[in-house]
Amino acid sequence: MRKIVIAGNWKMYKTQAETQEFLLGFLPYLEERPQGREVVLCPPFTDLNLLSKSLHGSLIQLGAQNIHWEEYGAYTGEISGPMLTEVGVRYVIVGHSERRQYFSETDATVNLRLQAAQRYGLTPILCVGETKQERDAGETEAVITSQIQKGLIDIDQDNLVIAYEPIWAIGTGDTCEATEANRVISLIRSLLSNPNVSIQYGGSVKPNNIDEIMAQPEIDGVLVGGASLEPASFGRIVNYH
Repeated sequence: MRKIVIAGNWKMYKTQAETQEFLLGFLPYLEERPQGREVVLCPPFTDLNLLSKSLHGSLIQLGAQNIHWEEYGAYTGEISGPMLTEVGVRYVIVGHSERRQYFSETDATVNLRLQAAQRYGLTPILCVGETKQERDAGETEAVITSQIQKGLIDIDQDNLVIAYEPIWAIGTGDTCEATEANRVISLIRSLLSNPNVSIQYGGSVKPNNIDEIMAQPEIDGVLVGGASLEPASFGRIVNYH
């Protein structure tokens, strides 16, 4: 059975003091959350230890925003699987479009990071999505298919979440129509060997469109950016109708 996974990607936002303030405002929203919805927070690395201690025994799972494929080594600015598991991380975002765009991430390095996440017992959230130019050129299906096929080489689909994030909709306020997101996610599912992989939608998810998004039959959750930074906003998303 597919799990509903609602994850907040904080990107490069929130100091530790701001994180504590967020928790005070957000935790009450979890009291009304329906059963069967996994809530994940993916903060900057500097907040992981604080959140791990603050969330002990709570209803929130801890996620990281990246992982290196080696256990240790001379990789300035990277973080390893053992470093993440030591502080209680359970999920890790891999291959986000901003990593691909700004830090030269490729399908090959995404695959290595996915393998590393699973090797250390973490559940990777693999991000895939097309640019506006690719969509306008009618290449959406080809791009998504390529990213899935190359990314999932030697990956255990029993321990995996996929997030479809059309790049043209991330942080732009231009949300992909829910029915179109559902269509692309259906394509992704057709490429998998495990029909129970949870597939999220991400890209300008907000309180005013979450109900429509989650009403789609192929969508199993959301990967939320800016709207996860404010307690009431993310609380409404977690408690979608």
